[in-house]
Amino acid sequence: MIKYLTFGISISVISWIVGMILNNILVKTEYYKKLSNLNFITSKALNKNIGIEYFKWIVKKSFFKFFNQKIKLKNKKTKLTEIRNEMTLAEISHLIGFIFVIFFAIYKSITLNHLFGLTIMAVNILMNLYPSLLQQENKRRIDKLIKRQNITQLEM
Repeated sequence: MIKYLTFGISISVISWIVGMILNNILVKTEYYKKLSNLNFITSKALNKNIGIEYFKWIVKKSFFKFFNQKIKLKNKKTKLTEIRNEMTLAEISHLIGFIFVIFFAIYKSITLNHLFGLTIMAVNILMNLYPSLLQQENKRRIDKLIKRQNITQLEM
């Protein structure tokens, strides 16, 4: 079981790099605009039920908070659109990583055993899918701030 878990963590970390590389290629396409507005779970209640709140707390309170320093509101002069773009990059990179690891999980399930594949998928969900869902939730929140900011600027 430790071997399965170690492999799952390793392949998920590798998938982050694969996701960043493929995302940098995708950014240059017209298709990317559609990808930047993905919204898998729009319900706050469902996000809460699957534990996104707990995941957010873990990210904020652990070493993960040091990973992407560009996604932080430092002060009121921070450009929200730039932060949203960074969130989109992170979200899509994690989604690409998630899909990448799915292939390994299927392969290991078929060639070795189902427990290996399930272990890889459990780690993949925590290390790729949840970060992507968290970015989607954060983007929805930042979109509201951007909209409010635009309305305020129009009133001036």
